[in-house]
Parts: sequence; C-alpha cells; structure tokens
Amino acid sequence: MKKITKNTLVSLSIQTEDQSGNLLAESEELIYLHGSYGQIFQKLEESLEGKMLGDRFNLFLTPAEAFGEYDESLVTKEPLDELPEDIALGMEIEAEDEETIWVVETIEDGYATLNANHEFAGIPVRVSGEVLELQQLSDKEVEDVLNMEHTH
Repeated sequence: MKKITKNTLVSLSIQTEDQSGNLLAESEELIYLHGSYGQIFQKLEESLEGKMLGDRFNLFLTPAEAFGEYDESLVTKEPLDELPEDIALGMEIEAEDEETIWVVETIEDGYATLNANHEFAGIPVRVSGEVLELQQLSDKEVEDVLNMEHTH
C-alpha cells in the first residue's frame, strides 16, 4: 500500500475555512511534492506523512503556520501620479523586486492604499480534505519537478 513519504507527488482535495466555518478557499486538486520542499504549509505536510490514498485530513493552523501574521509594514499609501494610470480596486501591482505583489485596497483623495499581505494573513484556518493520488518519484523526476518551479 502506497504511503506519503519523501519524494511522493501528492494530489489532494483541500478546503480552507476560518474559525467560524466560513469557506475561504477550495481546490478540487492541489498537487505538491512531499519532503519539506516548501510547497505547502509545513504543519499540513507533517500531518500528511504516512497517509494513504483515500485518507482524510482535518487540522487547525495558526496564522504563523498558514498565511502569516498580518504585517502593518506591508500596507502603504501611494500618490496616484506614481502608479499606473489604469489603477483600479483589487488590481495587483508587482513591486520592483518582482517578488512582492501589492493589491489596491482603496483609492481616494489622490492616493491609493496598497497591501502586500496575503488576503488571509492574520486569520487562523482549518484545512481539511482527502488524499486523491500518490506517485513515488525517482530522484530525476524530483529534480524535474523542482526545476519546473523555478521557470516562469
């Protein structure tokens, strides 16, 4: 019987809820490479170790274990004349470092409020789902999967 171990390609159905049970996100299929490669939350990955096809999971994650604590330093107010002309609420703006994504939260009085926190930052969450597929990968296949991550 196949179990989730290091270098297993895992397919999950996954649902994320807040503490009140409100659905935040749902994925019919999430695929990740098991083995501490940083592709999913560490505590979730640890809880999946040894699970088999069809096994269900359900666990609670603190903000630090999930989408991070809310960081006020990731919220800024910028003059509209320094931003794209077509700026709109909800628009994503890539920072010069090409790693930070700012989301336009408000536009008023010649300024836009930009926020680079994840939309679920600061929220404790419950993640639950089921193991859909398992595939043990060779070292070469693992290398290929990890290399795909770094090409955009």
